[in-house]
Amino acid sequence: MNSDLSKIDPRQAWQPFVPDAKRPWNRALAAHLYRRAGFAATWDQLTAAVKQEPAELVAQLVRGPKTDEAFERQSRDLAEAMLATGNPQNLSAWWLHRMIGAPHPLLEKTTLFWHGHFATSAAKVTDPRLMLAQHELLRQHALGKFGPLVQAVSRDPAMLIYLDSTTNRKVRPNENYARELMELFCLGEGNYSEQDIKQIARCFTGWEVRNGRFRFREFQHDEGSKTFFGKTGNFGGQDAVRIVLDQPAAAEFIAGKLFRFFVCDEPAPPPALIDPLAEQLRKNDFTTGPVIERILSSRLFFSGASVGRKIRSPVELSVGLLRALGGATNVYRLAEELAQLGQAVFFPPNVKGWEGGRYWINTSTLLGRANLVGRLVSGEESKFAAGDLAQLAERCGATSPEEVVDWLLELLVAVPIPRKAREPLVKLARSTGGAAGKPVGTVIHAMSLLPEFQLG
Repeated sequence: MNSDLSKIDPRQAWQPFVPDAKRPWNRALAAHLYRRAGFAATWDQLTAAVKQEPAELVAQLVRGPKTDEAFERQSRDLAEAMLATGNPQNLSAWWLHRMIGAPHPLLEKTTLFWHGHFATSAAKVTDPRLMLAQHELLRQHALGKFGPLVQAVSRDPAMLIYLDSTTNRKVRPNENYARELMELFCLGEGNYSEQDIKQIARCFTGWEVRNGRFRFREFQHDEGSKTFFGKTGNFGGQDAVRIVLDQPAAAEFIAGKLFRFFVCDEPAPPPALIDPLAEQLRKNDFTTGPVIERILSSRLFFSGASVGRKIRSPVELSVGLLRALGGATNVYRLAEELAQLGQAVFFPPNVKGWEGGRYWINTSTLLGRANLVGRLVSGEESKFAAGDLAQLAERCGATSPEEVVDWLLELLVAVPIPRKAREPLVKLARSTGGAAGKPVGTVIHAMSLLPEFQLG
């Protein structure tokens, strides 16, 4: 399929991917799927994946396994321990622990998407319980209906505090949430007017936060008639959300954001390519899970228009590395390092969330990313299920320097690297002892400096 999005036939793009001689189903494509539908896969998972039909595997990843009660209990206990410290920064470590070990990685990945979409920062919302409650709200609706999610976020105390809507009164309506509801959450720029903002702000009057809870103060609500988007009535906040979501631009806006998150960073897709996804959203009451499944199982997703066309965020880079290698590390330290690289979860930079794409990479962050990879694969705080990376390589059948390099490239890198880039890696593996001990980590560290390693 053409990598030029403007030349792709939308009718073909979203058809299910069917492997053939030109595009066989192999570990490389399975690894691509796992990177996007989560963070990464182990060698054993990739070996099992190629024995399944792609559509079957995608459905399995979207559906997820049965709830792992032991993991959820451990996660709840860890969250309570974090909350007891009163420090919202510790929530970042808690979520990283979930991302690294969660049995349903697509749910975590999609929750991360919504966290960037409905961006709220603990730098301003300093009560960690409110931030955790919002996080659980996003996870609850992550693959469900967008309408109930927006309604719930609109009443979420953390969101109201973040957008200065803790006391929204009829004598002085706060316009912040009304503006972001349309610009960032539902419609996008150019699809509303300043008058719409003023009228919708009146709908949310009386919505407040008291003692960490949402409260509606009826006597502070503007009971007057409001007019926006061709509708007139004594509307409240829930009515406003419903009317906003009824706008034609809403489905295109959300479909476009899902496209950028799961398919490619750039260029922006032409409207005709987004229309089928938007139409599916409309027909299915804005349920996002089936649209994500359609994206992940499509011809377009497994084509050159998508493979290797995203830059991994710091979270995706580090969590993906650990998941691929069956590793674990000190998540407190990892949270600090990710903050230095520009992605502290629970602390997005502003209400727009993280820009993503090329914004992740510059001279400073590229070196920082490589240093982080080096510590994760060679530091004493990292542990691997196979014992160490040399044992893992051996277990996966990589015993010679050439085999170690090729195994790591297939496991960790989204696109083929030039031969002139592979040769120094083989020489490094050979000079440091092949698959014996730390040399495997040394090769991964060297690999992390390659441009191709940054792609997901």
